[in-house]
Amino acid sequence: MNMIVGILATLIQYYSFALIIYILMSWFPNSRETGIGQFLARICEPYLEPFRRFVPALGMIDISPIVAFFVLRLATGGLQQLALWFG
Repeated sequence: MNMIVGILATLIQYYSFALIIYILMSWFPNSRETGIGQFLARICEPYLEPFRRFVPALGMIDISPIVAFFVLRLATGGLQQLALWFG
């Protein structure tokens, strides 16, 4: 069980890094039109879209990624608790 939790936690960490890179790409013109930008959009946008629907923007600042990171952190903590409970 600990091995599965470790793998899932690592995958969540990699996905968090992908989200960070994708969000930072919005600061640079045309960076999301590159191959890497399109790949990151395919894997990040489906996760970010529900948060964008429910979390309002503050002016021109989109705070939905902050909530998305918080949910990923909760998922990691929940996995760790499951590992302690079962393991």
